[in-house]
Parts: sequence; C-alpha cells; structure tokens
Amino acid sequence: MESVDVVVIGAGFAGLIAARELSAAGLSVVVLEARDRVGGRTWTDHRFGHDLELGGTWVHWVQPHTWAEMTRYGRDIERSPSAEEAFWLGADGVSRTGSIAEFMALIDDGQQGIIDDAREAIPRGVDPTTGRIAQLDSLTVQDRIDSLDLTPEARAANESVWVGHVNAPLDQVGLSSALRWVAATGGHWQLMHEASATYRVVGGMSAFTAAIAADVRGEIRFGATVAAVESDADGASVELVDGSRIRARRLVSTLPANAISTIDFRPPLPDAWQRLSAERVASQGTKAWIRARGHVTRFFAYASQHDPLSVLKAEYYGADADGDYTLLVGFGPDHTRLDLDDVAAVQAAVDVLRPGIEVTGATGHDWMADPLSQNTWMTHRPKQLTRDLIELQRPHGAVHFATTDNANLWGGFVDGAIESGLRESRRIQADLA
Repeated sequence: MESVDVVVIGAGFAGLIAARELSAAGLSVVVLEARDRVGGRTWTDHRFGHDLELGGTWVHWVQPHTWAEMTRYGRDIERSPSAEEAFWLGADGVSRTGSIAEFMALIDDGQQGIIDDAREAIPRGVDPTTGRIAQLDSLTVQDRIDSLDLTPEARAANESVWVGHVNAPLDQVGLSSALRWVAATGGHWQLMHEASATYRVVGGMSAFTAAIAADVRGEIRFGATVAAVESDADGASVELVDGSRIRARRLVSTLPANAISTIDFRPPLPDAWQRLSAERVASQGTKAWIRARGHVTRFFAYASQHDPLSVLKAEYYGADADGDYTLLVGFGPDHTRLDLDDVAAVQAAVDVLRPGIEVTGATGHDWMADPLSQNTWMTHRPKQLTRDLIELQRPHGAVHFATTDNANLWGGFVDGAIESGLRESRRIQADLA
C-alpha cells in the first residue's frame, strides 16, 4: 500500500491551501480530486465567448484570507459593471423601474432592521457562535423580516435582496447567516453587499486556484474518487473507487456538508457531520448565465423569492455573427424551478425581472445536482450554526475537516475555505512535529 504523511481529499481552495502548507513544511502530501480540474465550487469556463464564473465569483479586501492569497499570487480585482437602471417587483407583483437611488431608499430601513443587532448578536466576527446569537439562532431570515414594520412595497423589495444573498427560500435560512456576514463587515450591511457581489478576480478563479496548485509540492491526482476512509490511532487508510489504497498519518476531508456522506467513513463521522448531512444545509439555489440579444442598458433587477430567478443583472457585452449581445447573470432560490436548457422557460423567468429582453441562450452548472458538491454556497438552517460549528471544526482522530462550511469568519465564501485550510494544516503540523 502506498504511504504518505497526509492525504487531502479535494482540490478546491481549502484542499489546495492545506496541501501547499503541509508540503512546504516538508510533509509528503497527495491530493485526491475526483474532478478533472482544481477549484472545487469555483470554476471559470469559456462559454458564450467569455470566461464565465460558474461558481464562486466575488472577492473583497475585507476578506483577509482571500486578500492575503491574492497579494501572494499577484491577483488583481475588477469591478462588476455598475447598473444604470433598477427594476423590482412591487407588492402587487407588477414590475417597477427607477433609479438606483430610488431602490436603495426603498430598502434602506428594512436592510438596517434585518441586521440592526448584528454587533450585539456576534460581537466579534471571528467568533460567530459567541454572543446573543445563541438566542437568535432559532429564527429564520423570514421571521426577522416579518417582525419589522415595513410597507408591503418595502417588504417585497427587502425579501428579494436577501433571497439573492442566501440562495434559498427565506423561511428555510437561519437569521444567523445574515448576521454573521454583516458581523464580518463590522455591522455595515452596505459593505456586506459590496463584499459579496461586486469585485471579480482578474483572470478568473480557475487561474487563481491553478497558481496555488503550482505551489503544492505533492501530487494532485485527478479522477481520483474516494470510496471509503478507515481511520485508527495511527492514521487513515483511503480506498478509491478503482480499488487502490493509500495509507496516511493524517487525512484532510474538504467535502461540503451535503456531500460528505458519499464517502464511507469508518468509524462513522462525528454526530455533527452526520446530523448536518442528513438535514442538509439551507442553500439550494441556481446560478444562470443568460445570453440576451442586443446591447441592453446595464441594470439590476429583483423578483420575489417565489420566482425561478430572484436576481438578474447585466455583466458583459459582446458581438458575433448574429450581432450584439449582452450576458446576464442571475440567481434563483431553488435549482429545481428552472431548466437552463429550456430557453422558453428562461425567457419567462427573465420577463418577470426585466421585461423587454430577448433571451437567445442560457448556461450554468447545477451544483446541487453535482454529486461532489450537492451544495452552492453554505447558508445554515435555523440552529445549525450555534449547535454544530465548533464540533464540525474538531478533528476526528486522524481525520481533519477543512471546508468553507466549517469556517468562522466568512463561512460560505472563498475566504472561509482558505481559513479552514490554514487552520487544519497548522493543526496537522503540530500533531506530526
């Protein structure tokens, strides 16, 4: 049986960072990646004549782990285009249009009300389970919105904004997901909005992860799907679906919470992992890239959480033999509500958000249906954060867990993945010193 110091399962940000740090410390490392690429839930693919981010996209300088890695690898940022028009659904379901300032004025009081107690709930963003959050974690985002004295118009607009952030119906997402992200930006919801949906990595996420992968001194094996992990006091034995086996002194699993049950762990995973895997996390949405005919004025648009797409905005312009086109990016709360291969269905979804656009094509990747992820970005259901996070971070004998799903500061973001990879590599180095 092949033997190494550490096996890392998964070559997303968490796995690559852990492997880089461990191999730089002189440990022998093998990364097992079931896909044919690095990046995990980030993936820059060339479609519609552009490098499109099918997964995680936006970064910001208030995300410290991400910014440190971008500095290290000379990555720059570029701003997603600023909108010139705003569209939203009124309480009566009829499309409204106006200026950006008018829409911001409509949502301002509600956005503040939703997160007004973020500093009290989570006094330190790096400690998301400490504070009054323990008393609030049974609430959903919908519960909080329902408790506010908003006009029907303001209520509809505020719901539409938050469903875009949490990628799920609001009555299924813990208020903790909103509060922890705002706590990470010092209690300022405006900054949280900017940090989560404004600046892209120049050259794309795939080039970013490729640069990190080049610094891994061990081997990254593609098409290497793990079937089982058997651990004992001395280490772990990994069995792949092709029957090959690797023995390691330590193992790092980077699988998302929804997908970790695809591997047979012996002994079984800790209770928190089993519970979370059975419950599933809240996020369950879709991300769509949509090709529209002509040069569409830059806009953002919000529908309701009950529509197939709840957020849509113009992102790129281009031209080909068929003439000018505009590429739109959209998000919806339920991946089962929209088939991106059905242009007529996509057209109907776009008509709700921004009437007058002609859809000529759509593409994306269904991360929920992807057996290796079964999840978009992490948002918790009520009680999951404070009940499980600390246990999710604990090693289980020789098995360690590094994923944005168990990060402290920016859980659900690239920053959380990097944080977790650094955390577990430090622990393993200390263990094996």
